[in-house]
Parts: sequence; structure tokens; C-alpha cells
Amino acid sequence: MPAPLRLRLDSEALVHNWRTLDRLSGRAACGAAVKADGYGLGATGVAERLAAAGCRDFFVATWSEAQALAPLGLPVSVLHGVRAEDMPAAMAGFARPVLNTAQQIARWRAAGGGACDVMVDTGMNRLGVSPDEVRGGLLDGLAIETLMSHLASADEDTDTARAMSERQRATFAALAGVTGARRMSLANSAGIGLGADYAFDLTRPGLALYGGVPRAEMAAAIRQVVFPEAQVLQRRRVRAGESVGYNATWTAAVDTEVAIINLGYADGYRRAFSGVGSASFGEHRLPVLGRVSMDLVALKLPTNCHADDEAWVSIDYRLASNAIIAAVSQYELLTNLGARYDRRWVSNV
Repeated sequence: MPAPLRLRLDSEALVHNWRTLDRLSGRAACGAAVKADGYGLGATGVAERLAAAGCRDFFVATWSEAQALAPLGLPVSVLHGVRAEDMPAAMAGFARPVLNTAQQIARWRAAGGGACDVMVDTGMNRLGVSPDEVRGGLLDGLAIETLMSHLASADEDTDTARAMSERQRATFAALAGVTGARRMSLANSAGIGLGADYAFDLTRPGLALYGGVPRAEMAAAIRQVVFPEAQVLQRRRVRAGESVGYNATWTAAVDTEVAIINLGYADGYRRAFSGVGSASFGEHRLPVLGRVSMDLVALKLPTNCHADDEAWVSIDYRLASNAIIAAVSQYELLTNLGARYDRRWVSNV
């Protein structure tokens, strides 16, 4: 059934962002993180478009995500490694594991596993084997395609963050030639913005592909990809002195035209946008009135705005500015976009 809620996804902006990040990666290849269902956009649609643009390295979190991409026949790496339960899928050959622990490495060896990737922890203390384990021979004999690590604070521009990124880069660079890995990879979207020293052989952007701004100096180069739209369910006139929504947080000072749209926090439009978010209809800006509820939002209609029942309005959803308003990360704004949206790829949004 057609939904009263949709995401317009700009194919040209997605490809532009990847090509921009590819250029900024210098001599390094530029891959794409398509985990979390392509950061909420739909991993298959994202991967198809980026593969057509020239991307040859894709990264997901789990084997079920890799399996969903298997029909495309693309090179996919599974960042969370390989549990015992994952071995049948891993041995099927449609993706490579990124081995994270000595146990995973032993399991892969015992199964006669072929090509793999390996994650090294250079200071984030999340996933990965230690540099000392690498130098101690833990990876000897593995057919390693990519040795990788992950930056913890590349999106921050404080002295502490810059020092941490440099320590991680230097620790990782010191492993060059220690293993038989064909490539080394460190930079995410923000890491690409730190410069050529962080690119190594392969970069792995995620957020910036989808219109997020990982570092301020990258803002002008990144285009918005995601444009939420919602349908008006009811247009109503709120009389002066009447309130709108839960807890009556907004009261009309004068008679006001209001549109109730099919959108709410169940769709990732957060309660933090209550009273401060906005939408648009043609040239008209439509402020959010009162509380955002689970499935509904009220919008103020200006004079001569003909957003009547069943009209579609565009939700203002600039990731960098909305993240500040909502006090959450840009990643959350993307990945919390729910299943109730129709996702439609278009060009020239």
C-alpha cells in the first residue's frame, strides 16, 4: 500500500558525495559503509548506485546484511567478524569476515578460510586485535586482504582529539609490512578530512556519503541526499485561545490554520523538534506547533498556503543543523528513519 510518508533519495547527490570523497582520498581507493541498511536509505539501492559510479569496496556490520547484498555480487566485508553461528554463511564466499579477536582468527584458520580482513585496535578500545598481537605473529599465514583500524575522534577539532587521531595514525602506520596484508585502511568520513596521511590504501566513508557533515571544512562539498516528505491528514482551524497537541504546549494567540501530518517520533522525527522543527510547502515555511507525538505533527500554515488535506509537505532535515537542534548525532538522524517511509530514488531533487 502507498504510504503517507516517504523519503526522496537523491541519486545524483549520493554519487556526487562518493566521488568527492574518492577525490579527497587521493591515491587511496574509496569504499562505502552500507551497514544499518545503508544508514537507513536502503543498502541495496545505495550499493547499486555506488557500484555503478566505481565503488569496489563495501562494508556491513553483520552476515545477514551481507547476505542481503549477495545478489549484487559486490566485494563486501563484514565488520563484526565471524561467530561460530556465522561460519556457514562465511564459508559460502559472498563476503569476507573482518576478524576482530584471536578466537575468530583461530576459527577462521581451523575452517581453512581464505581471504579475510583484520581489525586492529589502535586506541578506540572497541573491536580489534592489539598491535602487539600483530607483531607477535597472531596473523601469520592468514590471507589478509585489508588490515584496518578505526579512528575514535576524527570528527572533533580539539587539541585532545587531534592528538588522539595522530597517535592512532602513527600506531597503525608502524604496522606497515608486518603482515602480508595487501592494503591498509584507517579513515572514515571524518578521517578523510584529516588529510592524505590518514588515507593509506583504502578509505571507508559512511556518514558523508549520505549527506552528513563529519567536519566543518567538508560542509560545502557534501550534498543532502535524504528528503523526508509527509502527507497532510487534516487541515484545521485553531481558534484563538485553543491549544494544540499533548500537554497544550502551544496556544493560538489568533485564529490559526494548522496542518496535521503523518509523521512522528516513531518515524525518527524526534520529540526534540517540538516547537522548533519546520517543514515547507512550495515557498512557504511551516513551523512545528506543540509536541511531536508518536505518529503526528502539527504545522502552522501561513496566509495563502494551500496545503490542504492529502497535500505533501517537505520536512526540513539538514543533518548537521538538525543534529544540533535535537542534541543527537547525525548518524542517529539517518539510521532512526523508520520502516514506514516509502523510499524513492530520484535525480535532481
